This record gives sequence, structure tokens and C-alpha cells, in this order.
Amino acid sequence: MQTIKELKIKYKERLFDPVVTLWAFLSQVLDNDKSCHNAVSKVIAYLAGSGVEIPSTDTSAYCQARSRLPEKLLEKLFGQVAQSLEEQVTTEYLWCGRNVLVIDGSTVSMPDTVENQLAYPQPKTQKAGCGFPIAKIGVIFSLATGVAVALVIDVLNTHDINLARKLYQFLNPLDILLGDRAFCAYADMVAIKKLGGDVVFRKHQARKTSMRKGKIIGDCDKIVNWYKPKTCPKGLNKDEFDALPQTIVVREIYYYIFIPGFRTQQVSLITTLLDTTTYSSLQIVDLYGRRWDVELDLRHLKSTLGMDVLRCKTPSMVRKEIYIYLLAYNLLRGLMWSAGTTYGTPPLRLSLQGTRHHFNNFIPEFLAASFQKCLQIYCTLLKVIVHKAVPLRFGRSEPRVRKRRPKAYPLMTKSRQQLRQQLQTA
Repeated sequence: MQTIKELKIKYKERLFDPVVTLWAFLSQVLDNDKSCHNAVSKVIAYLAGSGVEIPSTDTSAYCQARSRLPEKLLEKLFGQVAQSLEEQVTTEYLWCGRNVLVIDGSTVSMPDTVENQLAYPQPKTQKAGCGFPIAKIGVIFSLATGVAVALVIDVLNTHDINLARKLYQFLNPLDILLGDRAFCAYADMVAIKKLGGDVVFRKHQARKTSMRKGKIIGDCDKIVNWYKPKTCPKGLNKDEFDALPQTIVVREIYYYIFIPGFRTQQVSLITTLLDTTTYSSLQIVDLYGRRWDVELDLRHLKSTLGMDVLRCKTPSMVRKEIYIYLLAYNLLRGLMWSAGTTYGTPPLRLSLQGTRHHFNNFIPEFLAASFQKCLQIYCTLLKVIVHKAVPLRFGRSEPRVRKRRPKAYPLMTKSRQQLRQQLQTA
């Protein structure tokens, strides 16, 4: 309610006010059945024992209430939950006393409506009527808590580096940004250093590694000077390009991987962490190995929670749906953090899927209990969440194959209207 007052959101007294609508929206994305009918049914079930008039099972009122929710409200709530969890991080969970954020990009698809196609067009390689609108998202996650800190949404053909430049505003001084080779650009390292942060990126494939250049400071570890590009890169205007320094000093660490099943065999890292005493090469290599956590976080969002395929039919509702998914994800991360820190288990080793199952099953008990009883139920919830820990699997590698065969139907190469006409004329 405090956030609603801060944003000066006005609403009429009705069943689906912003609080009830937000609760129903969250329960909708957390459930396996993500239909609006199921969300409305939960509201009716809650009201059944309250002695009030039971609303209609029609979903129209709920859908209209969702569309009235301001996008800014969901964005602010998502950020507040992330900030609240980040403030609970103690020194023991930091890396060399520094907060590490991991950045990556991904995509989500949505229903094939005219509005969605105009805002987030499908790939140009697909014929009209044969594909789905796709949005590109850039997300920053906290390495300590796994929480999503910042989000940006754009069209499919947006490069990851352009998404990243919209996310730098969420970095704090002394933050370390960890990312793959897509983010390793001269201008971006300069921008992050100006913000008081540092980077650890994999070296971009366009830059060649030379053993002759640079000052050797350790095994497979050297200090090198990077020179400003001769031409202005895409995504920068002339003024921004002219303001770049002529050179920057970076540290390059290169190593080899001898693990069966790993496609990558040689890695070169570029970092602005020049102090070899505080940040050894082995520590930085180990840190980059944890970059894989962002892939798991995105998999939790897209596969575990189901954000991979959205359900809303307008661009504004699509953005709200993405924010509500990230809000639900952050709330689950908050439960995992509380459970892990309370019972002495690493929060990142707890199962997000298991946490979601337990939370969904405990919701009816919370709704029916008094305040004192809720505290007892909450403690029990944390205790059972800790029981679902994911074991470490060192050196695990699996072949990239599928065992389950898909249905033997041909791929769609024409629009449905054209295919129906073929059936009628056959």
C-alpha cells in the first residue's frame, strides 16, 4: 500500500483493487495452471468463507483490473524487493569484499497478435503468420543472492551491449560486473570505471591474444594497454566516442579447460582488477566460472516459472507480465535467503522449484491463520525449504541430445488462413 500511495495511484473501492489484483497476478505466474480462470477461482475460494457476496466466475473484471495496474507500480515493487534483499547481504557472502553482479540477455515469446507483432516483431527469417513476436530482455542478477536487480525490455534485433548500456545506471560504486564476451567493449569498460566499478569479461573474439604484448605479472597473467578504436562503434554517437580516453590499462588472464564435454577449451579474461595481491588470477578464474549462475537464473525464470512463453496479448500487458514474473522470482529468492541464513545452509544451493512448491502449498494456511499463527507457519515453511537442497555436481557434463521424440507433424510454413484454404479446396 505504501508504494501505491507514493505513486499516487487512484482507484475505486471494488473487489479487484490493486492489492487483490496484484496478489491474483502473482499467484497466477507461480501456479502451473496460469489461466485467468484459475486465478479468479482462487479469489472466489478465499472469499467463500468470509460471508461476502461471491463474485462471478467470469474473468472480465480481473483482466480489466490487471490492465489498470500501472507498469510503474510493478517495476517499482520488483526493484524494492531486490534492494531489500541486497541490503541483507553480509561480508561473508561477498567476493573479496566486493558485490558482484552478473549480466546477460535472453528472449521471450508472446501470443501472435497484431499489437504484439508491431511492438516486438517476429524474426525476419520467418514467414508472416508462421512465427511469434519475440522480445529481447537484459537482466542483471546478484551473484550473492541470485536476485534479479535490474531489467530492460527491447525488440529482438537489439544487441546485448545496447541492452547493457541501459542497465549501467543500476550499478553502484565498487560493484563488479561479470559477463561473457558480448559485453567486452572498450567504451563500456570506460563507462563502468567512471561509475566507480570494475569488470570481469571474457575477451571478445574479434580481439586477438598476443603473447608478445603486455607486462607479464604471473603465470598466464599480464597487464596490457588497450587503445581506443579507430572508428566509432555502433551504438555510440560522435560526442561519446570523442570523449573516450586514448588508452586504458586492463589485465588479461588466459587459461585452458580440460574437461570432457566442454566445448570451450581456451578462455581469455579481461578485467580492470589490476591488484594482483587482492585479486589473484585463480580467484578471478574461479569468479568467471560462477558466471554460469546467470544461465541457471534465466532458466529458472523461463523454464521453472514459465516465462519463456508469455500469455498477454498487448505490449503493455506483456511488459507487466515480465515484471510480475521477476517480482515472483525475487520473492522466492527472498524466501530461500531467509531459510538458508536461518538454518545455516547456503541459500544458492536451495531448490527454487522446491521453494515454489512449498510456498504454493502453504498459501491457504497463511490466508486462514491469525497473525501469531502466521509467524509459526512461516518458520515451518523456512524449515521445509532448507530440506530441499541441490547437491554440487563437479565436472558434470551431459550430451546435448533429446531422447523424447516430437510428434511427426510437419512444420508450419504458411499462415493458418492459407492452410485452411488448402484444406477446403483439397
